[in-house]
Amino acid sequence: MKARSTILGAFVLILLLAAPAVAQFKKAEPGIVKTGRSQTQRWKAGLTITAVGGPCRGIVGYVPVPVEWPEQQVTILNEDVSPAAKIRYQTMAGNPKLMVVRIPNLPSGAEAKAIVTFEITRQEILLPDKSVTDKLKLPEKDKLPPDIRRYLNPSIKIESRHPKIRKLAKEIGVDREKAWEHVEAVYDWVRENVEYKNGPLKGALAALKDKTGDCEELTSLFIAILRAQDIPARTVWVPGHCYPEFYLVDEEGNGHWFPCQAAGTRSFGGIPELRPILQKGDDFRLPDQRNTRVRYLPERISGQRSQGKPRVRWIREQVAH
Repeated sequence: MKARSTILGAFVLILLLAAPAVAQFKKAEPGIVKTGRSQTQRWKAGLTITAVGGPCRGIVGYVPVPVEWPEQQVTILNEDVSPAAKIRYQTMAGNPKLMVVRIPNLPSGAEAKAIVTFEITRQEILLPDKSVTDKLKLPEKDKLPPDIRRYLNPSIKIESRHPKIRKLAKEIGVDREKAWEHVEAVYDWVRENVEYKNGPLKGALAALKDKTGDCEELTSLFIAILRAQDIPARTVWVPGHCYPEFYLVDEEGNGHWFPCQAAGTRSFGGIPELRPILQKGDDFRLPDQRNTRVRYLPERISGQRSQGKPRVRWIREQVAH
């Protein structure tokens, strides 16, 4: 992951230094998408704000917090909130969640805090049996629900409607009879034709041109090609890394998401990933600037014009059990 990714980089330094022991393999849950080993972590997320040089008014802080997924369970253990602050949780389109911290008035020199302790249990995703994958089908675009259809659209650095990517999408995997093999052909093509090289964000189209990129580029190109083929795909963000998921349907028409490791050790359809999921998706609107779109919802703060300036310390800390 790139040095510029300060949010994810901070998480990887904090969460992985004191990672607890991994649980033993547990019996997979019934269904198509099955889980294996699990790992439980506790961590704090939030902020402290100090009014410097005068009082501050109308402060609003936005802190991304973990949310539940089929392979992740999240419990709030404690909320440590100053009387001057009020918090609420806001779920954004695509399912990421923000803790919204409002501080109407903060006298000069005063400090306010809003720090929440979470317990996160994450399971790895197991590769489905071949008897299952052989029966999966490509989704029909017109039958996709709106919350899934959104993952067919281009997003920042995932230029799925660019002519070069659309041309490529007509060539890769289309000769495969089975949907699973179709997607796997795209996966293998990206890994074989884009060399891993760490660097600044440049996106799917640039990775296709340069034939190099890191986890964000490989993930973005894989997603872009699938979206150009009307196959939903999205980015999964974990501390210090990202990987893609793709969407197929079973014989009853039920949809299922499957992960793969675009950069790193080959892992298609299942993934031995135990780091907490921070967000899923790659096209969000900032809550306080609805016309601004971002790949990843960041921590941010806004406020009214005041005499003082708010000094912010963002909290992301591993907590021992």
